[in-house]
Amino acid sequence: MRRGLLLLLVACASPRPEQPPPAQDRAERSRALFLQASRVFLHPRCVNCHPDGDSPHQGMEARLHDPPVLRGVADEGVVGMRCDSCHQEHNLELARVPGAPHWHLAPRFMAWEGKSPRQICEQMKDPQRNGSRTLSQIVEHNAHDKLVAWGWSPGHGREPAPGTQEELGKLVAAWVESGAECPAEGARP
Repeated sequence: MRRGLLLLLVACASPRPEQPPPAQDRAERSRALFLQASRVFLHPRCVNCHPDGDSPHQGMEARLHDPPVLRGVADEGVVGMRCDSCHQEHNLELARVPGAPHWHLAPRFMAWEGKSPRQICEQMKDPQRNGSRTLSQIVEHNAHDKLVAWGWSPGHGREPAPGTQEELGKLVAAWVESGAECPAEGARP
């Protein structure tokens, strides 16, 4: 009788695999997933096109774009120096010019330059600062957008973003599914 009662107590105290983890563990997992994804968001390959200023950056050193260009009203350059004047739908290897469909800067309100993972997380969740996207649209954008995909196929000797777009898509999806929690300020990937 005692043995049966002890087994019943142990069985009730042990978490079942099909049960969701406790809220605190789920939140911790969510924050950890975003930190892992932020390795991509904070990589120069991505930050260069999410600048806080009016010019994109280039290279791992985040130097200002050469030749000098400006963001323009629609984030696609100014008259006579539009992004698509040089950047085509694909990389131009001989000219060493990167390219992808609809090449342009992220709007200034989507700047990641100089931001912490927490600040980027809060920005991604805020429709006023993420292009009016839902969290499921954020997942789709990161997982399948062809301009985002360029980060892993940057052409001519450029270092790609860490991992793959598929991995980033899975990380962002898991982050959303686990509650879309933001890491603490000061947390680093």
